[in-house]
Amino acid sequence: MEEEKSQEMVSHENVIFSCYGGFSNTGITSALACLEVVKELGLEKVCVGCLSALPVGIKGVIKKTKLAQKVIVGDGCNTQCAKKILENAGFKPTKSIVLERDIGMKKKALNEDMGRDPKGIMEYISEEDIKRAKELIIKSLLEE
Repeated sequence: MEEEKSQEMVSHENVIFSCYGGFSNTGITSALACLEVVKELGLEKVCVGCLSALPVGIKGVIKKTKLAQKVIVGDGCNTQCAKKILENAGFKPTKSIVLERDIGMKKKALNEDMGRDPKGIMEYISEEDIKRAKELIIKSLLEE
């Protein structure tokens, strides 16, 4: 019983829920930036939560989200799907980041070149956008 209780108390300090939408460069950039945040700050400080577990009520994800000091949501575009999923699950984000709005990223649908000369996926992604998004997320996590 004591071991079970202590396991319940241990979780990541913060959680990020990110859009992972692969239809555009903005969703992929959000996902990559969130992973870079975890790599830089470490798993004790932050993890990327399972966004798809929220609407189906996965208890472990719900519990870890409730334990988090901060819940950051990262959306690629102004549709803000990740934020809507989080809010529909009953959570209010500490900070909502939208790459189109907050770093001025231009959304590009990845199917626009299909049938012509499609590029590799990373040719649609800017390392500078990933860096700027990562810095914004880290700033949100470290703010008091």
